[in-house]
Amino acid sequence: MGVNVFVVQDYVSLVVLVVLLAVKGFAFVNSLLWSPQAYEAAGKLTKPAWVAITGLGFAAQLLMLTSSPLNLIHLAFTIAAFVYLADVRPALAEVTSRH
Repeated sequence: MGVNVFVVQDYVSLVVLVVLLAVKGFAFVNSLLWSPQAYEAAGKLTKPAWVAITGLGFAAQLLMLTSSPLNLIHLAFTIAAFVYLADVRPALAEVTSRH
């Protein structure tokens, strides 16, 4: 009895969706924790902009949990969350001396 490739694919897809949900949720919550002045001092988009971007990404992920992670909306918000985590968050930490 062989391994059903489609079952493995479903499990891998579920793991990817859960991980991306966690990443987007973390980015959203983290974007709420910084002051608006920190965003200005870091030279990044405003706090409301990043809260909206990461919040909409998290909400879209929750609403479309069963769709493919390659969905264009998922992909755009995933990139935005990674940009926040890789670029904005370190810049915020640097200007507020919070590491």
